[in-house]
Amino acid sequence: MQNLIEAIVLGIVEGLTEFLPVSSTGHLLLLGHFLGFESNGKTFEILIQLGAILAILLVYFRRLLDIAMRLPTDPGARRFVIGALIAFLPAAVIGALLGGFIKSVLFNPVLVCCALIAGGLVLLVVDELELEVKHTDATKFPLPMYLKIGAIQCLAMIPGVSRSGSTIVGAMLLGADKRAAAEFSFFLAMPTMAGAFTYDLLKNYKNLTSDDMTLIVVGFIAAFFAALLVVKTFLDYVSRRGFTLFAWWRIIVGAAGLAGLWVFG
Repeated sequence: MQNLIEAIVLGIVEGLTEFLPVSSTGHLLLLGHFLGFESNGKTFEILIQLGAILAILLVYFRRLLDIAMRLPTDPGARRFVIGALIAFLPAAVIGALLGGFIKSVLFNPVLVCCALIAGGLVLLVVDELELEVKHTDATKFPLPMYLKIGAIQCLAMIPGVSRSGSTIVGAMLLGADKRAAAEFSFFLAMPTMAGAFTYDLLKNYKNLTSDDMTLIVVGFIAAFFAALLVVKTFLDYVSRRGFTLFAWWRIIVGAAGLAGLWVFG
C-alpha cells in the first residue's frame, strides 16, 4: 500500500511539473530519494510520462487533427511537422547513444539540486532580458530555428535542467515570444517523450515485474490528470507573468534538496 501511495504522489508530481520549466525528472528523483522509492532500472520515472503525453494530446487534439488534415494540401502544415521532427532528432540521437550513461551517472540527487538552482538563475536572467520578438506562432518558426531549439533541448539530458525549460529559453533567445516558446515546448514534448517512453519500454520490459507494472499504471493515471490541469493554465500564466515564480521555485527546491541531502544523506 505504501508503494501505491508513493506512486500516486510521484505521478501527481510528474504531471504537475512535466510542462513547467522546473524539471519533472529532477523532482521525481529528489522526491523518490527522500521517500526511499526505488524503481526497477529507473523505468518508473520515464514510463509514467505517457500520462502527461496523453494529457497534452487530449488538450491539443483538435489542433493536431487540423494540422494532420491539412498535410496533403497545405505546405505550412507540412513545414511545421518537418520542423517538429527536426527539433526532435538531436534528443533522439543523444538519448539512444547515452541513455545508459545518463541513468547510471547523471541520475544523481546532488547534480539534480545544482542543476535546479543553476536553471532557476538562468530563468531569472532570461525573464528580465529585453529580447527582440520575431516569432509569435510556434507553428511558423524557420526550419533552422527548430533544429537549434532541438539542440538546446539536449541540455535537459542532465536531470534537473528541465526539457520544457531548455526548450522555452532556447526559443526565446532565438526570437520567440513567451507564449509561442512555451507552446512549442508542448509540441516538442510529444515526440520527445513518446520516443523516450518507447525506447525505455523496449529496453527494460523483460525486467519489469507485475508489481512494477502496477505502480507504473497508477503513476501514469495520476500524471495524466495532474498534467491536464497544467496544460490548460500554463500558457495564459506565462504570457501575463513570465517565469519568475518557476525560477524561484527551482532555486528553493534545489537549496532545500541540498540541505536535506546534507542532513539526511
